[in-house]
Amino acid sequence: CPVVLAPKNSSVAMPPPADLVKVAIEWPGAFPKLMEIDQKKPLSSIIKEVCDGWSLANHDQFALQHADSSNFYITEKNRNELKNGAILRLTTSPAQNAQQLHERIQSSSMDAKLEALKDLANYSRDVTFAQEFINLDGISLLTQMVESGTERYQKLQKIMKPCFGDMLSFTLTAFVELMDHGIVSWDTFSVAFIKKIASYVNKFASDISILQRSLAILESMVLNSHDLYQKVAQEITIGQLIPHLQGTDQEIQTYTIAVINALFLKAPDDKRQEMANILAQKQLRSIILTHVIRAQRAINNEMAHQLYVLQVLTFNLLEDRMMTKMDPQDQAQRDIIFELRRIAFDAESEPNNSSGSMEKRKSMYTRDYKKLGFINHVNPAMDFTQTPPGMLALDNMLYFAKHHQDAYIRIVLENSSREDKHECPFGRSSIELTKMLCEILKVGELPSETCNDFHPMFFTHDRSFEEFFCICIQLLNKTWKEMRATSEDFNKARKRVMQVVKEQIMRALTTKPSSLDQFKSKLQNLSYTEILKIRQSERMNQEDFQSRPILELKEKIQPEILELIKQQRLNRLVEGTCFRKLNSRRRQDKFWYCRLSPNHKVLHYGDLEESPQGEVPHDSLQDKLPVADIKAVVTGKDCPHMKEKGALKQNKEVLELAFSILYDSSGQLNFIAPDKHEYCVWTDGLNALLGKDMLSDLTRNDLDTLLSMEIKLRLLDLENIQIPDAPPPIPKEPSNYDFVYDCN
Repeated sequence: CPVVLAPKNSSVAMPPPADLVKVAIEWPGAFPKLMEIDQKKPLSSIIKEVCDGWSLANHDQFALQHADSSNFYITEKNRNELKNGAILRLTTSPAQNAQQLHERIQSSSMDAKLEALKDLANYSRDVTFAQEFINLDGISLLTQMVESGTERYQKLQKIMKPCFGDMLSFTLTAFVELMDHGIVSWDTFSVAFIKKIASYVNKFASDISILQRSLAILESMVLNSHDLYQKVAQEITIGQLIPHLQGTDQEIQTYTIAVINALFLKAPDDKRQEMANILAQKQLRSIILTHVIRAQRAINNEMAHQLYVLQVLTFNLLEDRMMTKMDPQDQAQRDIIFELRRIAFDAESEPNNSSGSMEKRKSMYTRDYKKLGFINHVNPAMDFTQTPPGMLALDNMLYFAKHHQDAYIRIVLENSSREDKHECPFGRSSIELTKMLCEILKVGELPSETCNDFHPMFFTHDRSFEEFFCICIQLLNKTWKEMRATSEDFNKARKRVMQVVKEQIMRALTTKPSSLDQFKSKLQNLSYTEILKIRQSERMNQEDFQSRPILELKEKIQPEILELIKQQRLNRLVEGTCFRKLNSRRRQDKFWYCRLSPNHKVLHYGDLEESPQGEVPHDSLQDKLPVADIKAVVTGKDCPHMKEKGALKQNKEVLELAFSILYDSSGQLNFIAPDKHEYCVWTDGLNALLGKDMLSDLTRNDLDTLLSMEIKLRLLDLENIQIPDAPPPIPKEPSNYDFVYDCN
């Protein structure tokens, strides 16, 4: 086998050794140095070599850091992230820098102090520096500066208000950044510090940066410490927070709702309803509707998330009633059922309490309870002993009867007077509907860390769940009649009708109606007939021909379709996706971007300061991972970041969006997809890169849709021609072959 040698001047070059990284190193007042860093050598040796080149003594007091805006230090832990072409800066060591800043922020010169605090706020984002500054008891120094409130500061505030505002802003920013690293426990802070931070929420309403940091600190305190929750709850009131929602700054509004959500989430069960009552008194819902939802600006993702969390926490107040069984012996609870009967049938004054009239009264009650659609006609209280929906169903029925009395009476009388067995039993239907609505709104489940799915219409009424029920029970009654369901076999009819009603509700909710009236209007356009048309249309679009020729055609073209899907997934990976790094304080999280190289050989990824608009270029992503180094892709609870102790582990929705790339012996790249679609795209694409099958629901749906379309296109010429199930029979051989022409 001949060996072909590359010409001497050929452009083919050997790749550089993996342990050598070519970088540029800057030093003030000197020309930058280009040098190769040997990753096998200790970092201290490399720093000494750099210092010797510039004749700098005491190399142990120097360090290398990125020359970009991050200014992050290079350490033994993160040095492997260095890439060819990186620009570094020789600078003072983290310990030296921390010591200098610790002294500078205590300077008597206000200008020097201000500059030092500005530097501290910048450097505190780096965990290496943060650790050194915290070791010098830096957190305590910052809290003392906040707590002090000395006459000097008060005078300064009057004389040099902008300077004071900037100084306090940088102090709080540095504090927030240092605490974000999770090195220091939140439980260590004094009541005086909490009082100060709480006071800033009122004092500095016009200073956006101070107000922003103060709200962020309060939220973190509440979420990270039960003791601090109690102290913060004593210091900050809903009345103090409400004015910040009435402003025009959406970021301040977002932080404010986040603090309210944190207080709501951490409140003990017995205090949560009390807090909800206070929120109602302060008209929180109305203020959010006017100044946030209906404001003349788009709602960003973080605000949408906080509104979703508030929506979930509000509906979770129903969990107690949902899980409470009715006590058949409780007279107050029985009186509610009596009230339902009274409103429906307008009973006359009760007859005299004689034995004869008592029997007559019991018989009348039994008859009326049957008309109301209860299972147990003698003692309807027994219908509410199943949880869920428990007493919540009875609460909904009473609300409907009292606040929509005409509709209630019409439904009950209309169904109780029918003689064609198509009556819709109001009692049983209400119980089933309440249970279904709780499932749709996920009552009792903790809010997801990633979901932004709030519904504006639930912020338009103080009793939105009850109003939601009232609209849906009328829909159920209408759909029951349209489907001509019978009460004889209620369980079968219930299952069929409830499936349609759920589809009607879910389709209407998907359009995000802005009010309950708009929701009602959407449902009117989704009659049973319309649902059948939609189903028929979808069935035709996804028609699965079962004849043998069609199945064979499917089998033949399926590989082509799968290849098409694979290419689409890989193209999406080449475009890349912005992922969020989640931690305890969601809004402060950083973003990172990951994309596949056009030749499908390398994954490029790197941190971002904010969510990007459009694609992020490869050259701006600092880190690389060769696809050849990937050992496996794991999902869900098998991911390393889902096995770690923390709140995310408990969250089902986050678990469903998590996946990890495993490489080398212990290397891992952890992802939490922004939504289910991106999760499917990335897991499919990564599996395709590894030569494995794409098994996501998205691939299955795409395959069905594309196969159906392709088959229909190929069969267009055969319209109105019956395709036989079996191939036509082979004709008999002719009696002779005289008709064959021999060319020879």
